[in-house]
Parts: sequence; C-alpha cells; structure tokens
Amino acid sequence: MAVVGCTKCIKFMLFFFNFVFWLAGGVILGVALWLRHDNQTSNLLMLQLEGQQAPNTFYISVYILIAVGAVMMFVGFLGCYGAIQESQCLLGTFFFMLVCLFACEVAAGIWGFSNRDTISKEMINFYDTAYIKSMDVDDSTTKTAAIKVLEVFHQTLDCCGKGDDSPLFKQMTKTLCPNKELADSLLRPQNCHLKLKELFSEKLHLIGLAALVVAVIMIFEMIFTMVLCCGIRNATPVY
Repeated sequence: MAVVGCTKCIKFMLFFFNFVFWLAGGVILGVALWLRHDNQTSNLLMLQLEGQQAPNTFYISVYILIAVGAVMMFVGFLGCYGAIQESQCLLGTFFFMLVCLFACEVAAGIWGFSNRDTISKEMINFYDTAYIKSMDVDDSTTKTAAIKVLEVFHQTLDCCGKGDDSPLFKQMTKTLCPNKELADSLLRPQNCHLKLKELFSEKLHLIGLAALVVAVIMIFEMIFTMVLCCGIRNATPVY
C-alpha cells in the first residue's frame, strides 16, 4: 500500500535529498580528479631527488576522495530507488550504508583537522632538502638534480627562496628564480615556504567545505529515511 499524506511528502523530499547526494558524490569525484591532475600539485608531487619521491600524503587523501565520491553516487542511487519503490529492505540497507559513510567522514574530518599542516610541512622539508643540496660548493650530479628540483618549484609557484636566503643563494637567483618582466622586476618574489602553505591550504579548505555540505545532507537523509520506513510499516496492512 502506497504512503499518503505527510509521509508521501517525506518520500519525495527523501528522493530529492538523495538526488542532491548523488550529485554531490559526482562533484566530489570530479573535484578529486581535478586535484589529482592539477598542474601545480602534479608538477611538485612528481619530483624526485636522489631517488626520493616528493611526499605523497596529498595524493593519498585525493584517492580516498575519489573512492568516497564513487560510493556516494552508488548510495545516492540506492536511496532514490528505495524511496520510489517504498522498499523497507532497500531503505534499511541505504540507512546502514549512510551511517557507515557518516562515521567514516567524521573520522576523516578529525584526522584531517589534526594533520592539516602535515602536507605543507612535508613539501617544505622536501624543498629545504633540495635547497641545501643546491648550495653545495662542489659540482656534482646531486647538486645538478637539486637545482632542477628548485627550478620546478620556482617556476610552478612563481616564488624564490625560503625567506632567509644565504648570500650564496642570492648570487644564484638569476638562474634559479623565475624570469620577471620589466614591470615585475621591482617586485620581490614571494618565498616558497609561504607559497606552499597557501597552495595546500586552499585545496584543504575546498575539501573541508565539500565535506561539511555532504554531512548536512546526510543528517537530513537519515532522518527522512527513518520517518519514511515508519510510514511504510504503518501503511502496510496486517492480516
């Protein structure tokens, strides 16, 4: 027996929120793929120095986001179909998966907040390692590789040095730092430590905002799912 009255309204509201949830999953999947293939982050995170790969903590977070976006699209579709069919079994499965996703999101949010500066610190340490090796007095393959790594940092982020540069580094700025136009030559380039912090802070703020919006949608969905399940049970005739 089909639900009527306010319960029917809840049914269509649940369908609407599930459709929004499915779209949000698609958006998260798209944003994660964009973060994975963004030129700035890709150029930096693919760097190698003496066989040491640049820190990949950021990519691990992005791969998790890709998986979350795909799961959200599946769960959103399941919720839409369960609401239209008024199936307690499908809605119960949907509710269970929604609770699991919500718990994972809360755990990921706590971990992300406690480690919010880890990615930028790892990249700064990697930059400083290349910076120190590039100051080596003796010419070597290590020094050449370090200089190439610094050039990628400077060209990608349009920065130069780390703020408290040594006199030796200042002598090398013409070859290591981005070539400026005449109009920009009077402007001192921003140091790379600040640029790295800004780069990954912007990305993390974007991820955090998306997670907050999804969490609010999930809370409404759990409430509507419980109400609709109760309405379906009460509308089913008992013989």
